[in-house]
Formats: sequence, structure tokens, C-alpha cells
Amino acid sequence: MKSAVAVALASAVFAVKGFAAETSLHLEQKDSAIVIRAGDKLLCEYLFAGVPFKPYVRQFTSPAGFNPLRDQVADHKHHHALMFAVGVDGVNFWEETAKSGKQVHLAVVASGTNSKDGSATATFTEQLDWVAPGEVKLLRETRRIDMHHAADLGATLLTWRTALETAAGRESVKLGGNHYYGLGMRFLASMDKTGEFFTKENAAGEVVRGGEKLTPGSWCAYAAESEGKAVTVAMFDHPDNARKALWFTMATPFAYLSA
Repeated sequence: MKSAVAVALASAVFAVKGFAAETSLHLEQKDSAIVIRAGDKLLCEYLFAGVPFKPYVRQFTSPAGFNPLRDQVADHKHHHALMFAVGVDGVNFWEETAKSGKQVHLAVVASGTNSKDGSATATFTEQLDWVAPGEVKLLRETRRIDMHHAADLGATLLTWRTALETAAGRESVKLGGNHYYGLGMRFLASMDKTGEFFTKENAAGEVVRGGEKLTPGSWCAYAAESEGKAVTVAMFDHPDNARKALWFTMATPFAYLSA
């Protein structure tokens, strides 16, 4: 199974006014993380080591340096900024308990940057095993992250591609889980409760529980304020995906968006 989602981050903070013209990107692989910068500005920090259950994007910032993501919050310690997880054969890879599965980092198999016509892309690819309790391997994942950057874009754009295949010796697995599983983002406390979700198609969506909804659409965005500044974060379904995204949204008691 292959799936891709693009995530864009934009707001008044990131408006072109005052936006640095630096379009070259620098990718640095450290012992436990990959860091991508445009000039001296941090765009992305991805943790792959020292994470007991799953690698994830810890920081994803605007061109102005604002990071809207919240990591390992007291109320949900398994919420890791921008992360991906589902259930596999009844094993929960979303939560982080003794009974949960783990996404085990194997290697960063490729990385590099490319600049052309005033835009730049930094790319890295990671291989992971999805392992159930008892060291039972269920899946092998190839995960590719692309950071796109351009002086006239006015936003930071990240593309997350996941390709899943059954582990050696397994003919099939069943993917499933709760309605909020998928590629998810936990937002800053200052963005809770007061923001607004919207889609291109303006579909009403299905209320699943309380204020939690599942809404179809080609993209979904969340607009809120943080520190007196307008922030908009959007997620885009890749047009090549065989099954189109359902967007999970909730604004209270905290703000969360997942594909």
C-alpha cells in the first residue's frame, strides 16, 4: 500500500513581506535526527532515534520560524507533533503502552537536496519495521519526506509518502484502528478551541463523537491564532492515492487534524 499527504504551513506570520529570499536548503543527518534548514532558518526536525515507539516530525516551521506543533503533551504523551500510525492485525501502533506496537528505525537509505529555478527540495528516505509485542514483524515501511521551499511560496511545504508491505513470511495483514488514526498533527495549546477547520468542498462531515468529525475532501485546513498572529495549517490528499482521505478534525478540548 502506498499513500502520500502534503502538509502546508502558512499564515500572516509567513507572509511574503519579510520572507527571506534564501531558496537553497541544507540537510544535516545527526545521530538521532535529520534537520533541514533554509539558510539559518530551521524548517524541519525529524527524530528517528531515541524514540521508543515511533519516529516523527518534531518541528515543522514557517519561513518566519513559527512551529505550530506540540509534542508529547501530558494529556496524550503519545501525541508526537506530526506522526503516522494505524492499527495492524489488531495491534495498536497509535498509543504507547506495553501492548502497543513499535515502528523500529532501520536506516536512512537516501538523502539530499536539489535546487532549480528559484525553488529547492530536500529529501530523505527511511526504512522501518512495524513490530508487534514479542518482536513479531508485521510490516516493512519505506517513508519518504520531502521539504519544498521557494522564495515566492509564502509557506513551508512538506510531503510525506508511506509505502507499506507485509513483513517477510507474512502473506497479508489487516490495517484498521480508530477514526482518528493516520497522519496526525497536534497543535499548540494557544491554537486550541478557537480555530476553524475547513475544506475545499465545504462538506458538512460526519460527527463521530462530540465535536469530532470525519470529512471527505481533497484538502483540509485549520486556521487559528497563536500569540496574536493568524496561523493556517493545511493537509492535502495526494491525487494518486487509491482511496481518498477522510479528515479527522477536533478543536476542543484540544486541536487535532489527521488524514
